[in-house]
Amino acid sequence: MADQTLSGDPDMDAEHRLREKLRKIEGLFAGAATPGEKAAAGAAAERIRRQFAETGEREKAEEFKFSIPDPWSRQLFTALCRRYGLRPFRYTRMHRQTVMVRAPASVVNRVLWPEFQELSNALSAHLLDIADRIIREEVYATTDEAEEIAEPALLR
Repeated sequence: MADQTLSGDPDMDAEHRLREKLRKIEGLFAGAATPGEKAAAGAAAERIRRQFAETGEREKAEEFKFSIPDPWSRQLFTALCRRYGLRPFRYTRMHRQTVMVRAPASVVNRVLWPEFQELSNALSAHLLDIADRIIREEVYATTDEAEEIAEPALLR
């Protein structure tokens, strides 16, 4: 009971914690100086867009190719790119898991990719928790991996 918010709904509380965590991650990559800035996702996004624009004036944009097989992570990555004013794309006949972006290398290596990885890890952990709970409650109580056993001896 101590882990619930005023709503009393543990699922809403978990979602609220995830949203806060995502905002804090973005604040870290935006170089937020104060706790208030770290919590202000809109301000953090604007700071990062300004950083991208300023870097774009100093550095030539390069083309980057990302392979992101997981649809949730790919959706997150394309949304993050768009949030920061980048245009994710894919050339004709490229696999759906491929996402291309034109941006300065320093922006991709110092901000975009590391922030995506942090956000993706947080989101994946949250989704795994939800799936695990639903499987335990609705399918079977144990969600452990398959048992590992010794291989059978070869027949002679």
